[in-house]
Order: sequence, then structure tokens, then C-alpha cells
Amino acid sequence: MRTRNSGAATHDVEAATDVISLRRSVAAGAVGVFVHWFDWAAYAYLAGTVATVFFPSEDSTSGLLAVFGVFAVSFGIRPIGALVFGSLGDRIGRKRTLSLVIFTMSGATLGIGLLPGYASLGIAAPVILVLLRLVQGFAAGGEFGSAASFLAESAPRRRRGFGVSWLEVGSLLGFLAGSFVFLLLSTGLDDSRLTSWGWRIPFLIAAPLGIIGFIIRTKIEDTPEYRAMEANDTAPRSPVRELLRSHRRELLQAAGLMTAMHVPFYAVLTYLVTYQTDHLGHSADSAALLSTAISLLGLALVPLFGLLSDRVGRKPVFVGATAALFVLSTPAFLLMRTGLAGTWVAGLLLGAILAAILGTYAVWSAEVFPTRTRQSGLSISYNLTAALFAGTVPYLMTMLISTTGSTLVPGPYLMVFAAGGLVAALTLRETAGSTLLRPEDVSESPSESPSGTPRGEAA
Repeated sequence: MRTRNSGAATHDVEAATDVISLRRSVAAGAVGVFVHWFDWAAYAYLAGTVATVFFPSEDSTSGLLAVFGVFAVSFGIRPIGALVFGSLGDRIGRKRTLSLVIFTMSGATLGIGLLPGYASLGIAAPVILVLLRLVQGFAAGGEFGSAASFLAESAPRRRRGFGVSWLEVGSLLGFLAGSFVFLLLSTGLDDSRLTSWGWRIPFLIAAPLGIIGFIIRTKIEDTPEYRAMEANDTAPRSPVRELLRSHRRELLQAAGLMTAMHVPFYAVLTYLVTYQTDHLGHSADSAALLSTAISLLGLALVPLFGLLSDRVGRKPVFVGATAALFVLSTPAFLLMRTGLAGTWVAGLLLGAILAAILGTYAVWSAEVFPTRTRQSGLSISYNLTAALFAGTVPYLMTMLISTTGSTLVPGPYLMVFAAGGLVAALTLRETAGSTLLRPEDVSESPSESPSGTPRGEAA
């Protein structure tokens, strides 16, 4: 017979979640990544204008490099945000960190939209811009882990893959929305108006979106798993230390899954635009149109692959996707050499493979960790791999093509990371339909005792 506490906790966790509750959870979890990627796309596309406003120089390249340097700095600080917000989420709950992250991120975005340029503030303007981007990056370091933990623990067990996949739908929607707003601004405003005030619009739009997200997140309940830990008074005091002591293997496995997502994501959705114009001779409009088509394909396929992973398992979908990426990456870039039609077929093929990875990696990573350290594990593995491998994709591909003289380099480059993800996936057990609350989550962990001796028995 189960103990009273563990029986109640299991009953609470496995209680059915109705459709309205699932939709509310999806909205609360995905709104933050939407705001983050909207801001990311707007900043990237408006880099030239931002350089003119904040880094005036006779050499336009210097100003642009300064803007991209600020962009890189915001990536570099994310692992610190992951440590802080990951630990907070495991100690005080998913709901509180979700609210804190989006409040901080939106406040910094609003600050950028209102910040006077170099002409008004002088050197203080770029300094404040750097500080605001650091705050954004710090908060963004806590967004994925908070949202993925919340969605995984809020979704019905048999539809968890479908529920968590909407996290990436939010990312793709934010990316597309930022691109669309930039298109409207660049076609509707001349250069002088875009430079004087038009560039501020995306950042000012992101702020009220963040406020709406904050309101949504403050009105939700915390997850059943976390409430079960609160009821048993077993929330960890030092989740990061516990993670590094007891779950290093899971941390490496999750990092393998995430690296296999980061690299093709940035290669297919961002670098491919540059590749088409610089190495294939296609127009910028054609390249942007293909990028949009790939994003739209992802919006349709990601939740379907999440749903498929609920039916057949995480492992068959993810292993199939990474194996396909390994086998087809180089042929896809060969196909691009045949002309515009070949480029579209190859780009959409890579987009479909990416959608399968996006639909499964987050939920599988969430199911790998116990509830006690889930948010820390997700936050650290996601942001460390992003800092090391995501932002470097365009730079490394450009450098390797220049060094080797071969435009086929992106194919083997993708193969390397597909192989890493495949190895990680093959070492993982199948977790579809599993319970997220483990005995260690509702009983005192031995590592929590100051003396190092157990203070409670397993449930």
C-alpha cells in the first residue's frame, strides 16, 4: 500500500487536465518565447539602423560590428541567467520564475525602445544599450527552462509531447512576427524616418505583449508536480549542486539533444539566407521568401511531430530525424547547386527534419530530469549549448567555406551535430507517457541533509 503523501501526490499529478486548462498552460508557457524571438528577429533585422543610431561612425562596418558585438554579449550572459532562474524555479516554483523572467525581459525591451540615441546622450547611449541587452540576455537565460518545465508538468501525460511542442511554435511565430514587422517598416518608411523613430516600433510593441504575458502567468496555478513537492516540503535547497552531483549523465544527454536542435535551427532559419545570396547567387527577396516558407512549414509540422511522439514514442521520432539529418545534409546542399527549384526542395526538406527535432527535443529533455532539478537541468543544458554552438553557426560556416573553398561545408558540419544528437538519443530510455514525479521528489533527498545523512525515506 502506498503511503498517504505519495498516494495523494500521485493522484494529484495524474489528474486529467481539460482542454481549457491545457490551452491556458500553452498560452502561459509559449508567450514568453514568442516575445523573446520577436525581439531577437527585430534586433537582427534592424542591426544596420541600430548601428547608425547608437554607434555613429564614418565606417559603417565598425558600427555594424559593434551592434553584433552587443548581440553576442547578450548570448554570452544567458548561462548565468540559466543558473539563477533554473535554481529559483526548482526552489520557489515555475509560476514565479515565469512571471519574473517575462517582466524583466519586457522591461529591458521597453527601455531599448525609449532609449535616446548617440546624438542626444553621447557615449552613454551605447553603454546603456549594452546594459539593457545584458538584462535581456540574463532574463532570456531563464525563459526556456521555466517554460519547458511548466508545459511538461502541466500537460496531460498522454499529450505531453503535443503540449510542450507549442513552445517551439511560439518561437517560430515570434521569429515570423519580427520579420513581418521589419518588412512593413522597411517598405513603408524611408531611411530617415526609419532611423529617427521607426526602428523603435518593434521594441515598443514587445513591451505590451510582455505585460499581457505577465498577467497571464500571474493568474495561473503552479504545476501539479511542484505543488506536490511543496505539500511534502521537499523542494530542494541547492538544485544546481544536486544536479551536478547526481544527474551529470542526464545533463550531458539533454545537452546532446539540444545541440542537435540549435545547430540546424540557426543553419536552416538564419544562415541559409546568407548562403543563398553569397554562394548560390539568389536574390535577397527569394532567400527571405524561402526562410518564411520553412518557418510556416515548421508551424504546421512541429505540433504534429509532438503528437506523433506521444503515439509512437520520443525515441523513434528523434532518432529518425537526426538520422535523416545525418544522411541527407550533404545531398541537400548538393541539390541547392542545381538552381532555385533545387534550393527550395532542399530547404523545405531540411525544414521538415528540423520540425521533427523541434517537436520532440524539449519534452524528451524535460522527462529526463526529476522534478527536483528539472528547471535547472533544462536551463543549463539549453543555454550552455546555445552559447557554445548556436551563435557561432554563421561565423564558423563562413570561415570554413573561406578556408576550404567548398560551398558544401554546411552539409558535413550539420552531420557532425546530427551524429552527436543521435548518440545522445540512443543512450536515452523511452519516456513517452511516463510520470514526471519520482519518489525522490516527494521524499527528503539525502543531499538535502546538512549532515549528509538521510532525513527521510523514499516514498
